[in-house]
Amino acid sequence: MEQVYEPKIREKRWDLKREKELLETWDEEGVYKFTFNPGDNREIIAIDTPPPYASGKWHVGGAAHYAQIDMIARYFRMKGYNVLVPFYADRNGLPVEVQVEKTYKVNPHELSTTPEGREYFLKLCREFLDKAEGELVNVWRRLGCGFQYWRNGTDSEEYRRITQATFIELYKRGLIYEAERPVNWCPRCRTSLADAELEYNEEETYLYHIKFQVKETGEHLVVATTRPELLRSCKALVYHPGDERYVKYKGMHAINPVYGHEMPILEYEEVDPGYGTGLVMVCSYGDQRDVKMFRDLGLEPLIIVSKEGYLTKEAGILAGLKLTEARAKVVEILESNGLLVKKEKIKHSIPVCWRCKTPIQIVNSREWFLKQLDFKDELLKIIDQIEFKPLMHKKKLVDWINSVSTDWPISKDRYYATEIPLWKCSKCGSILLPEPGKYYRPWREPAPWDKCPVCGAPREYLVGEKKVFDTWFDSSISVLYVTHYIRDPLLFEKAFKYTLRPQGQDIIRTWLYYSILRVYQLTGKPAFKWVRITGMGLDEKGEAMHKSKGNVIDPDPYVEKYGADAFRFWAAISAKLGYDYRFSEQTLKTGLYFATKLWNIARYISSFPEPREYRLRGIDKATLVYLDKIIEKIDKAYSELDVYEPVNEIYQFTWNYFASHYIELTKSRAYNRDGKYSELEQKAAWFTLHYTLKSILKALAPIMPFITDAIYRELYGRSIHLERFPEPDKERLKQSHDLVEKVVNVNSAIWSYKKRNNMKLSEPLRGKVYLPKGLEEVAEELRDLHKLEEIEFYEEAPSNTIDVGGGVYLSP
Repeated sequence: MEQVYEPKIREKRWDLKREKELLETWDEEGVYKFTFNPGDNREIIAIDTPPPYASGKWHVGGAAHYAQIDMIARYFRMKGYNVLVPFYADRNGLPVEVQVEKTYKVNPHELSTTPEGREYFLKLCREFLDKAEGELVNVWRRLGCGFQYWRNGTDSEEYRRITQATFIELYKRGLIYEAERPVNWCPRCRTSLADAELEYNEEETYLYHIKFQVKETGEHLVVATTRPELLRSCKALVYHPGDERYVKYKGMHAINPVYGHEMPILEYEEVDPGYGTGLVMVCSYGDQRDVKMFRDLGLEPLIIVSKEGYLTKEAGILAGLKLTEARAKVVEILESNGLLVKKEKIKHSIPVCWRCKTPIQIVNSREWFLKQLDFKDELLKIIDQIEFKPLMHKKKLVDWINSVSTDWPISKDRYYATEIPLWKCSKCGSILLPEPGKYYRPWREPAPWDKCPVCGAPREYLVGEKKVFDTWFDSSISVLYVTHYIRDPLLFEKAFKYTLRPQGQDIIRTWLYYSILRVYQLTGKPAFKWVRITGMGLDEKGEAMHKSKGNVIDPDPYVEKYGADAFRFWAAISAKLGYDYRFSEQTLKTGLYFATKLWNIARYISSFPEPREYRLRGIDKATLVYLDKIIEKIDKAYSELDVYEPVNEIYQFTWNYFASHYIELTKSRAYNRDGKYSELEQKAAWFTLHYTLKSILKALAPIMPFITDAIYRELYGRSIHLERFPEPDKERLKQSHDLVEKVVNVNSAIWSYKKRNNMKLSEPLRGKVYLPKGLEEVAEELRDLHKLEEIEFYEEAPSNTIDVGGGVYLSP
């Protein structure tokens, strides 16, 4: 009686509803929960998952970025590591404040004039953040990301007390100081900005050519400037020492054309003789170059721009005007007095605030600074101990470190952020630092001393600092927070050994740089073992996604339509690591087709039991060799933190060889209905099918966790996410799989021939078929698949035959 093979997998199609069912199952099983046991011999890999700003929902690019992080985490788990990969939100700083200002139409500076008003503003921020964070969590949960959700984000007391403790330590070591100096200032946000927080916009503006009279000779010199509104603060004219046009004026004086004060005419090496007229106004301050020139030339600055973006009373006739108004008025004055030679349109790059895009000004402000200039050389050495994936992005960090020209202003005149933990004695002027370990709110709570520890003044003389930290001062210690710095020394010692930073290339100069700086200052060690840099997520046209452009793509509808696995497939296959990745709905469809193909393959294989005894035939051996070499290549790529090569290799092998060739070749043997093959040869087909399917599923599990787990549970009775990554057989890796390539060529040639001649693929080929020597061991499978009547093997191509291609010839 003929044996009937019924598939163990009953459902004929992959049902996307299974994804949500599996999410519940994973939560119940706690598959991804990180636990630390000092006696656990496994190495810990700590992934410094980017804490996203909870200021809005991710678009498809952001969702893909976090999906890729989960892929790497899953791979490391399957390699036997204890993986710590948390998710928590970055809830500090300007992003949420700007959102709340817009949403609720409030002015935080006005609200925060009283402690009660400041508390109300902070409450609005918290409520906004809670809603936005919930949306982010929903996205990554639906995508199957196995992150450990920490509700304590960067605005929690836990995180903030750690930030404050690092400030106290670095202050005591002399690395933090207070000073009044020129800083980048956003008039709208009313706070200082670090150089790394600036963006640059290309704008069309005018270059104004203005006459200056030389006091000593009465001649007129022409100066070209884009900032005529700063004339009152102009303290000198400079030219390049080699510029023959102006050397005779060295040491003379120019008369300010609007305000009448005298200014020396000086040489300065860094002037570009080819820009404008080659003469430059030195004003306080048009840009950072002005700041440097004032310092180099020993000039006394005059600040005429207020922190609110208006000209001060020092500006005389322009006092009280906004900068744009002042520019228009001074140009009018110059024109009416015949002092404006001409104005020409130019493209000009101007620095703007990274959050609100307001043009920044440079003003004198009293701020807290962290020393970074002293560490440039050490940082360039320490980053050589970090593995960058891909290496090309390391240069961006090196270039940034080399460009740093001032210490980092770490204080902000804002509100929703970690408070700077100190008090000042208004009687003796002492700066008082509390002991680390507690979260301090100096603007709200009394000083932790009954009297000034220095002069003995009563507590009421101790005034709390109202400034807060730059958000990067918090975010830069995220890897220390993840690895339980300060909180759990044993865990920190083990977890800090293998740390991974996955992030986008857009925050190399901020999050990456500041993290490396701060961790080095605190520990003397590199912050990371690996840094994984991804490109930017783009829309289908290859453009960056912005709300203002109306091209933001919400991931939810696509995940519901095609499934999380399909979305993750696109996230992995859309670009090589480090390059921009473009959204493609067609690739999502391909991902769903691939999931369906896997289901169909698995359903077919589920018809056969997994044997213990078997005798491999030639095509079985070659297939296993080919598979193991693919697995070895995939394993190496994953270990290099890449998911692009793994998903491509798995897809090509599964679809274009395993399904199209091996399964088709061995169907007759797997069923063995005519008893042509021995029982052990039949079971060899079963073994190869199961072994290959298992390997494919395990190798693909980090990228497509749903379909792989569903199949593995049905066929093998347990979650695939508890399995180890497949390991190739070392002996097989030494062997050749040439037979695979020969078989693929023969199959493809015969199928193409039949299609060209309007034959059914199941239709037999009449007459003799000539095949190249080396295919003898797969002759029976080829005979079964293509319905070949007679086969002859040749060493030299036979004459007087039909060349089918692929080394196949037919008798005429």
